Amino acid sequence: MAEEQSAAIGYKPLYMQVRESLVQRLIDGRWQPGEMIPSEIQLAQELNVSQGTVRKALDTMVKEYLLVRRQGRGTFVAQADDAKLVFQFFRLKPDEGGAVYPDSRLRALDRAAATDDEAEMLDLAPGAAVIRMERLRSIGETPVIAETIALSADRFPGFPERDAVPNNLYHLYSTHWGITIAQAEETLKAVAAGADAAALGCSVGAPLLRVHRLARDLSDRPVELRISRCLTDALHYAVKLT
Repeated sequence: MAEEQSAAIGYKPLYMQVRESLVQRLIDGRWQPGEMIPSEIQLAQELNVSQGTVRKALDTMVKEYLLVRRQGRGTFVAQADDAKLVFQFFRLKPDEGGAVYPDSRLRALDRAAATDDEAEMLDLAPGAAVIRMERLRSIGETPVIAETIALSADRFPGFPERDAVPNNLYHLYSTHWGITIAQAEETLKAVAAGADAAALGCSVGAPLLRVHRLARDLSDRPVELRISRCLTDALHYAVKLT
């Protein structure tokens, strides 16, 4: 009990203070994606708290998809290509059958001055350079999503050439620049197909679902602005509320 009383009397529960300390190790790069972290006992001794407090902090980080527990092996820093995590930020599911992660084809990649919306959302100076991508995403042979992605050019020096951009961008951000996407805010709106109609194989004016997403890193800094225009003839947007 002494440890609970000694730290405590802070405005946050002790396990949340421990969580913040451990998240800082991810931010600082002391723990890398895919790396096994120390045991609960080791962390408890290092931080001078109880093992139960550490376990509660780790449980929270697992629920936040920052860590992954592997039976009989230990607890690891999550990777954006872990099977359990690839759907964390992809919420479109087929009306029939199980979840499917779409393939992607890069249609355009360039560096340009940020639009007013991009600068505001990404917290950039007006006209700052952004990397802008246009992608077409398909399930099987069927195009279902046309998306525009904007990133701060300063945060992603040496961004790959067009032919080297992978399907899983969040894994790329993590492995090449140490930027982990920790959360995202999305707004949904019904829109009509316009310039994307031909690529999506639908008629101009056909109904689409627009998903406007701002993704943030572990420090709560905005990283990526992504606008997806989605055909939902055979798909639906699903989210679990807890």
